[in-house]
Amino acid sequence: MTRVLVVAGTASGVGKTSVTLGLLSALRRRGLRVQAFKVGPDFIDPGLHEVASGRASYNLDGWMCGREAVLATVARRAAEADVAIVEGVMGCFDGIDGSSDAGSTAQVARWLGAPVVLVVDAAAQSRSAAATVLGFERFDPALNVAAVIVNRVGGDTHARWVSEAIRAACRAVPVGAIPRDDAWWAMPERHLGLLTAADGVLAGERLVRMAETVGASMPPTPPNARRGSAKPGRASMPPTPPNARRGSAKPGRASMPPSSFKRRGLRPPRTVPANARSTSGNPGRSSMPRATIGIARDHAFQFYYAENLDLLREAGAELVEWSPLADGEPPDVDGLYFGGGYPELDAQQLTDNARCRQSVRRFALDAGRPVYAECGGLMYLAESLEDAEGRVHEMVGLLPARVTMRPPRMSLGYLGVTLTAPTPLGPAGTVARGQEFHFSTLSPVPASVPRAYGVTAPGGATRAEGYVVGRSLMSYVHLHFASNPALARGFVDACAAARR
Repeated sequence: MTRVLVVAGTASGVGKTSVTLGLLSALRRRGLRVQAFKVGPDFIDPGLHEVASGRASYNLDGWMCGREAVLATVARRAAEADVAIVEGVMGCFDGIDGSSDAGSTAQVARWLGAPVVLVVDAAAQSRSAAATVLGFERFDPALNVAAVIVNRVGGDTHARWVSEAIRAACRAVPVGAIPRDDAWWAMPERHLGLLTAADGVLAGERLVRMAETVGASMPPTPPNARRGSAKPGRASMPPTPPNARRGSAKPGRASMPPSSFKRRGLRPPRTVPANARSTSGNPGRSSMPRATIGIARDHAFQFYYAENLDLLREAGAELVEWSPLADGEPPDVDGLYFGGGYPELDAQQLTDNARCRQSVRRFALDAGRPVYAECGGLMYLAESLEDAEGRVHEMVGLLPARVTMRPPRMSLGYLGVTLTAPTPLGPAGTVARGQEFHFSTLSPVPASVPRAYGVTAPGGATRAEGYVVGRSLMSYVHLHFASNPALARGFVDACAAARR
C-alpha cells in the first residue's frame, strides 16, 4: 500500500520545496516509485516535482476542488506508487483567510490522515525552534505533526542544540538537519516565484546535491509515514472512490506512448511522466478521439493543472503538444488551449514568429474553431505586450486590448466563476473555481467585446471578465477543471462540434 507524507513549513521560504525535491529524488534513487502532490494552486512546484520524481505532480486544493475531489485525486494518482509526498503551501495553517484553514496544508493533511513533517528554518535560532514546533503541535491537536526537519543549520553543534531542544519539549521527532548551502540548496526566484523546470533550474548538479543532502540527513524511509491499511479514518492512502479509475501506466514506465502527445517542430521531446494514462484517442482505447486539442507547451506557456489535461482526455480528447515559439503554425486540430506562463520573457521571439501569430488568428477568426486561453495565453492573444523595459511587442491581436508589465501590479487570489453566457467551456449558469496570479495589466477592453464570466473573490463583489471573441474565450483566471469536470466535457464538445 502507498505511504503518504505531508511536507509542511512554518512559513513560506523555509525550504519546503528544496526538502520535497531532495526527498523525491532520494527515494527515487533508492528504487521507489514516488508520487508528488502540491497543496494549493501553484504551477511551478509541480513542474519541479515532475523532474525529481519522473511522474506528473497533481495539485490538491481544498478551496478550489473540495474534500472529495482531493481524496479521489490522491487515491487515483498514487495507487501504483510506493510513497506519496505532498508538499504544502505557505505556512502549514495558511489558507484563504485568517479565520479558517480552508485551502491550507493542515486541511489537506487532516483529510488524508497523513503525518506531517514540519520544516523549520533555524538559521537565526537554536532552542527557540522547539517553541515554534510546540506551537504548531498545540495549535491544532487533530493534526499529526510527526517529525521535524531543521533547515539551514550552521554546523553540527547548531544542529545538535536544535534537535535536543525539540526532542525534549515536543512530540514530533527531529529527523534531519540540512546544512546551510545557498549555492545548491536555495532555489533561485523571479517575479512570479521560483524559476521553473523549463528554465533548467534542476539541471546539472543541483538535484543530485539535493538528493545526497537529504539522503545524508534523513532516515532511509519517510518518517512515520502510515500505510494505507492503517486504522479507519486515519488512513494515509484514502480508499479509492468507486468512480475513480486507476491509471494504466505500469510500474517503472518512463513515458506515455508517442501518439498521446504528438509533437511538431525541431524541439527536444518532453519526457512524459510515468503516471500519464492512456485515454480516448490514445493507445489502450479502441475508440477514436472525439476531438483533438492543441496544447501550447514551451518556455512561454507551461502552466497547466495536470488534472485539467487528464479530464480533457477522459472527455474524449487527444492532446497535441505544440510551441508558439518554435512552430510556424498550430497543428491541424479542432481547438486550442493556451495555458499560463511567462510570455513577457519570450515576447520578442513570439513577435518574431509572425507566421504563427497570423495562423492562430486565422484559426480563431476565419476557421472559427474554439480557443481557450488563460492568463499568459490571454496576453499572447492580445494586440500587444509591453515588457518591463518598455519595449512593445506585437501579439496575435485577437483580443482588442493591450497588455503591459509597467508598472508591475500584482493580482493574486482565489476566484469563483459563474458563466453568464454560452462559452466553449459550457452554457450560462455553469460554475467553477480558479485563481489568478499575474503582474501584468490589461488595457480597457471595448464594451463591444462580450463578457462571459461573473468573477467573485471570497467575500468580494462580482465583476465581469472572461472575454469572448467568436468561439474564443480569454481570461486571466486559471480554472481548475476538477472544481467542475463539466468544463472539460464542454470544451471537448465544442471542439468536436467544430470538427463537424
